[in-house]
Amino acid sequence: MPIELILQAQAKDLGGGLRIKRLLPASERQAIGPFVFMDHFGPMQVEPDSQHDVRPHPHIGLATLSYLFEGAMMHRDSLGVAQRIEPGAINWMTAGRGIVHSERQPGDLRGQRYVNHGMQLWLALPRSHEDCEPGFAHTPAEQIPSLELPGAKVRVLVGEAFGLRSPVATFSPTLFLDIELQAGASLRLPALAEEMAVYSVSGALSLDGDTLPEHQLAVLGGETLVYSPQTSRCMVVGGAALDGGRYLWWNFVASRRDRLVQAAQDWREMRFGQVPGETEFIPLPDRAFPPAQADGNKR
Repeated sequence: MPIELILQAQAKDLGGGLRIKRLLPASERQAIGPFVFMDHFGPMQVEPDSQHDVRPHPHIGLATLSYLFEGAMMHRDSLGVAQRIEPGAINWMTAGRGIVHSERQPGDLRGQRYVNHGMQLWLALPRSHEDCEPGFAHTPAEQIPSLELPGAKVRVLVGEAFGLRSPVATFSPTLFLDIELQAGASLRLPALAEEMAVYSVSGALSLDGDTLPEHQLAVLGGETLVYSPQTSRCMVVGGAALDGGRYLWWNFVASRRDRLVQAAQDWREMRFGQVPGETEFIPLPDRAFPPAQADGNKR
């Protein structure tokens, strides 16, 4: 069977009318390759009075990956980076030992009605790079390699596939593909990574005859034939297995619990740095502090 496990999206309300579908982490599986967090938001109508801005908040031990299908966001961080995020581009922020960032509506879109639709993912950094220097890298849409196949278009956002290599630099073998399929089209998807999964963004798929409903994530056991009965879009995520379990709490990822404790204290005492021009921030949550044990990569 090509499908080892299907993870259903969990609906989350982040406030201000911002609702998302969360695939990772899940009770059945903490990670797929380096990916430990996976959110799909939209397509949603952003109204003139919408409050979708994400105030400054910190991260450690991870890299964030932002990818839009429609709309726009404005990224600002404590390194002084200000980058407009637009459809088709890859925006990779390395938190390492610590970074603060905000995500807001671009100034030219405030007071307008438009659609936002995309994905945000976190990748746990290898233990050897958990405390590396923070950084930010923007790869424009036109620099992402793509391939036209019969009935399918494949964009290699991160990693290597179908003879193409993405220019996006990573800390471990990582795979992230955007695939659009025409109605009635099939695509042979090789085993491109040690761990790999397919997420249906729009439209149900058939994976070697097994149905993958829309907005669900299928963890694969090897090569599979993807068939689309209608026009559809899917994402492929994966990479090398993590070098051990991770603690995930709030916006922090670490292989050691004491590192989370220190990060929380640093944020409480405002030692992370600031985003230039920002005065707001998201305080530490009231919910229970980090778990006593790191989750393994459940199978």
